Amino acid sequence: MISSNYEIAGRVVCVNSIYSFVHDYCRDYLTEKEADYSVTTSPADIENEKVRSAAEDSLRGRQPREYPEPYLESLAVYRKIADELAGYGTILFHGSAVALNGEAYLFTAASGTGKSTHAMLWKELFGDRLTIINDDKPLIKIGEKPVVYGTPYRGKHSRGENTFAPLKAICIIERAAENTIRPVTAKEVYASLISRVYRPADAAKTAAVLKLAERLFDSAGLYVLGCNMDISAAETAYEGMK
Repeated sequence: MISSNYEIAGRVVCVNSIYSFVHDYCRDYLTEKEADYSVTTSPADIENEKVRSAAEDSLRGRQPREYPEPYLESLAVYRKIADELAGYGTILFHGSAVALNGEAYLFTAASGTGKSTHAMLWKELFGDRLTIINDDKPLIKIGEKPVVYGTPYRGKHSRGENTFAPLKAICIIERAAENTIRPVTAKEVYASLISRVYRPADAAKTAAVLKLAERLFDSAGLYVLGCNMDISAAETAYEGMK
């Protein structure tokens, strides 16, 4: 096994892997601090990721793709990290997170709707004032105020940094001809939001994640943004949430 420690979402994990790929992937998070917990992969974990990927391709009407085992192992590592972090009050959320003026905004949407595109509109609008924390699967620590953390798992465009910021708002993006934004309650959008939260296979850990998610939805500003892909969509979103 190949082992190294990484500090992710404020906790140190010792990763024990078969291949070196995941260690190259996580190198920006490398630390010499003592581990809070450890994760270890096996050939069975890699096979499980292969089955999951094939099922997802089938669900989306695509031919199953062949992925290298080292890449599949890196997915298994992140799954195990997310499983463990539930015990530390931290959840994995599928969305694109940016930071502006010391506060994080989290965009989420159905796959292909354009959350990453919208995040890049914010980057175009605000330039160096804006930081992309994580463009795909950030971690959120639920405390007195939720905090969004960057991770090595930054999506297909590999956008993100090893940083964090307190969460100000979650924005659900919907395609529309004109840009509009409205505040919503957790009850109104619970089904949409909870579908973006990673849930472990273990029942007890899933129950913990669901409780954390409810606290998150109750403490963050929640909005629905109807938007086109013009930069004015970013202006509408920011003005509506700031």
